[in-house]
Amino acid sequence: MARTEYYDDPGAPEPNSLVAAASAVVADAEGRILLQRRRDSGLWALPGGAMEMSESLPGAAVREVKEETGLDVEITGLVGTYTDPRHVIAYSDGEVRRQFNVCFTARITGGTLAVSDESTELRFVPPAELDALPMHHTQRLRIRHYLERRTAPYLG
Repeated sequence: MARTEYYDDPGAPEPNSLVAAASAVVADAEGRILLQRRRDSGLWALPGGAMEMSESLPGAAVREVKEETGLDVEITGLVGTYTDPRHVIAYSDGEVRRQFNVCFTARITGGTLAVSDESTELRFVPPAELDALPMHHTQRLRIRHYLERRTAPYLG
């Protein structure tokens, strides 16, 4: 299924769903950030996705990291909340999503790094190399907030 992200675009389609989602910044001991290259858009992104009815947002982040990367993680903190109504995601099945994302920090506790059917590549990326990767600016914003080592989570 193809995915197109819009931001502050008057030509964007009108949302027809509101989805609670979680993502996680997973960094290794060298400070490199785990990113996946999404199969549906070709863009690099943090692991994450929609919360299921039976789970919490932190639980969704843990599950999504496992599903998308093969790694087991535990949540260690909160980067922020991302609810900008100007960000719309359209899928080829007709869903046009306004997403409410809570971005966490997480620590690797086990597992084996493995590409899933949702991605084409996984990589731990040094912060200095992030600008060279094709990535939606909403992902860059979350990563920037993480790298700023804020004393309080971003609320937006």
